[in-house]
Amino acid sequence: MQVHDEVRIKDVVREAYGELARRSGSEATGCCGSDSCCEPGQPELYCGGEAEGVPDGARAASAGCGNPHAIDTLRPGETVVDFGSGGGIDCFIAARAVGPRGRVIGIDMTPDMIDLARQGAREAGLENVEFQLAEMEATPLADDSVDAIITNCVINLAPDKDRVFAEAHRILKTGGRLMISDLVRSPDAEPDRGEAMEDWVACLGGTEPRDVYLDRIRGAGFGRVELVSSVPWRSQRWQGAIESANIVATKTV
Repeated sequence: MQVHDEVRIKDVVREAYGELARRSGSEATGCCGSDSCCEPGQPELYCGGEAEGVPDGARAASAGCGNPHAIDTLRPGETVVDFGSGGGIDCFIAARAVGPRGRVIGIDMTPDMIDLARQGAREAGLENVEFQLAEMEATPLADDSVDAIITNCVINLAPDKDRVFAEAHRILKTGGRLMISDLVRSPDAEPDRGEAMEDWVACLGGTEPRDVYLDRIRGAGFGRVELVSSVPWRSQRWQGAIESANIVATKTV
């Protein structure tokens, strides 16, 4: 198994997703190829008209593997954070759910994605959404200040997932929910697979076994961790090894 430097991984991921943001207006097929989760504009992940009215740029730069809004219902007036907000599609959907008294904060480490998302917010006339350039391992948000965190196929990109879950626990209020859509390795996956850098960028190389992933969330202090669903993920080279999981974790203390 190849071992990559954390800084190098983040640099390569940032450049790949920056390129996706820069060409989001074109008919791109994905920053990472068809074997990965980052295939722009996947309307099948959203239902009931959730993505209606979302700016075109946000749709084109959408690179999720699921729909975190389908896991739980966001409530009017809540403060919601999106880890790895990208072009902002999930933030824009969340903004409608929390209403004018609510607040949605997108966190992303890629400047081009932040620029694209801010442009989309202006186009949509959304005043309850903001985007901050930061890493999800170290946000500028205060302790116990957030009602819910959503994240869509992003934590698998993090070299240090424990720091991500610890940060989520820090900023959530007691009773707050971490709602995750992400890729994990299935229980019968080979323990050691090649992890070329392109696999990391494609949301594959950084995946962990499902039970390891869930244990990391529990280790961060979340009192309730529920695997809502986990289904095989389309992948040619990683056939049968990857699942798309929906998870809800609640901060109980």
